[in-house]
Amino acid sequence: MSRSALLVTHTGRRQSTQHAQTVAQDLVDNGFEVRVVAEEVDDLELPPGVTPVDDPAAAEGVEIVFALGGDGTFLRAAELDRPVKAPLLGINLGKVGFLAEAELQNIDRTVRDIVAGDYTVDERLTLDVRAEYDGRLIAESWALNEVSVEKGQRAQMLELLVDVDGRPLSRYGCDGVVCATPTGSTAYAFSAGGPVVWPEVEALLLVPISAHALFSKPIVTGPTSTFVLTVDPYTSFATLCCDGRRTWDLPPGAQVTVQRGDLPVRLVRLQPRPFTDTLVAKFHLPVQGWRGNRR
Repeated sequence: MSRSALLVTHTGRRQSTQHAQTVAQDLVDNGFEVRVVAEEVDDLELPPGVTPVDDPAAAEGVEIVFALGGDGTFLRAAELDRPVKAPLLGINLGKVGFLAEAELQNIDRTVRDIVAGDYTVDERLTLDVRAEYDGRLIAESWALNEVSVEKGQRAQMLELLVDVDGRPLSRYGCDGVVCATPTGSTAYAFSAGGPVVWPEVEALLLVPISAHALFSKPIVTGPTSTFVLTVDPYTSFATLCCDGRRTWDLPPGAQVTVQRGDLPVRLVRLQPRPFTDTLVAKFHLPVQGWRGNRR
């Protein structure tokens, strides 16, 4: 039975392309059909045996998808990966790389583990989003990290009415609102003041951004909740954004509905470790006494 893999690479960095060449060669040597997105081929100088495939069906039928780069590359790979339900493995070639499972220094062992099938797969909750105006659908998408509705004009505050499970929660004068997954709790929602939620927790997060309100704390709901964000008809236009990658303008009066996604994203786990250790490593948290070691 033939084996196949898709490589998605941050081609803007020479170091990333060099590591993509190494991964591709190792996979080819181990009998894999290796695919890359056609638009990346000219930047990668990949070895013979690599097949360019057109987006968006690049991941159709593959055994695994590799994302070589930072979180942006990972999210781009997730767009190709999610519909086909293939395991997705991030190799961090960026800075923080919160979504990545493997680091650059372990890249050779990582490929060996994949070839040997020595890994497990976690399913991460996603968000589905619909935006409507005057009974007309104006946007439909999904997110692994977060969906945000933000002000479209820098100088004007946005007014949003937020409903949770069909009941009004609050009206915010704000810069925006972030709806996030536990996976995305360490991304934009974290920067906006939201809590860190362990990725295996099934929950949805709602985090107001710079809200002028007495009640502006982030909230955490169950996974079956539905958020409806209504752009006030008398305010300025807003912007809808999914994972920082897909954006739409929202006119005053538009409604955005956010709920748990129908399809999860399946992430590769090589050597499962407590999420506490991941937080400490990625955020460089001080776990030693602040006074230092005294003798």
